[in-house]
Amino acid sequence: MYVLVVNAGSSSLKLRLLDPRDELAASLDLDEWSGEQEIGSLREFVAGAPRIDAVGHRIVHGGANFREPVLIDTDVRNRISELAELAPLHQPRGVSGIDAFSAVLPHVPAVACFDTAFHATLPEAAALYALPREWNEKWNLRRYGFHGLSHAYASRRAATLLRCPVSEVRVITCHLGAGASLAATVRGRSVDTTMGFTPLEGLVMAARSGSVDPGLVLWLQCRTGATAAELSHVLEQRSGLAGMTAGSGDMREVLRGVAAADPAATLAFEVYLHRLRRELAAMTAAAGGLDALVFTGGVGEHSPEVRSGAVRGLGYLGVELDAEHNRTAAADADISAREAPVRTFMINAREDLEIAQASRTVLGNR
Repeated sequence: MYVLVVNAGSSSLKLRLLDPRDELAASLDLDEWSGEQEIGSLREFVAGAPRIDAVGHRIVHGGANFREPVLIDTDVRNRISELAELAPLHQPRGVSGIDAFSAVLPHVPAVACFDTAFHATLPEAAALYALPREWNEKWNLRRYGFHGLSHAYASRRAATLLRCPVSEVRVITCHLGAGASLAATVRGRSVDTTMGFTPLEGLVMAARSGSVDPGLVLWLQCRTGATAAELSHVLEQRSGLAGMTAGSGDMREVLRGVAAADPAATLAFEVYLHRLRRELAAMTAAAGGLDALVFTGGVGEHSPEVRSGAVRGLGYLGVELDAEHNRTAAADADISAREAPVRTFMINAREDLEIAQASRTVLGNR
């Protein structure tokens, strides 16, 4: 089965066509993706593809009902769209991807694969917010978690590199990109994660604030008179590294500022690393220990400075890097110090493999 994997980001679109052996048969990246005017490019891509038997879509939020991949029909598409307020940067674009390929490939079955599904196994103690029970029950308030497709693949790949069954290892995966989250995986199941009800909670990100005292948000609303929508815009798009540096939030830009001894960039980087180290220790506690630590995602894969800074001071957890291996790491590399009891890996993100496998499973079970 040839599966076309559609990964619609907040502003970009990535297409990966995988053949039955999961080899890359064709690909297309659209850096500027609105979901509308690029239909011509999509038709051209499809026309040049050897064949397409199924389409697998990455969808960021599955809410309470979508806990596993599902075949897309009109009802499913509409229910996914209704969750847009929980992931306003990504969910509408995911729906645009569904609509675009419904038009371009109307007779090819499509499967929705949810970033939240991997975290459906969170224990109630980790998932529940300490809010009135009637609120939690009425609105399904809980920590959903995100980047699940990436965390699932990276944790299994780490087990392979350890030469251990995934059922025997405790792995902390760090998906670090413009969006960022950690997950604690025990015996192949997510037991804790840093993102929550929306992708805004947790780590400091490129333009997102990460966790902020809710009392502070309420204070700002009262003090500034800002609407909920205005505050949401600031927290989602004008905070994080971008807000602290008055820049783009791109980690490469921040690191250039650090190298130039720019005070704002240096402080922003330290804030980023402080939160990352703190949450790494918290995830290790949730997992009851640590066998492997994984860095993945654009920043996790390409920034040795972030990897070394993240583990600085975590020797008590058994984590220590080899400086040269960390500096020169290529795909799926062990970057641990020789004697470190915990193995640290840099693993290339392969959400496309997760989506292709899930799509084949769903369609094979019809």
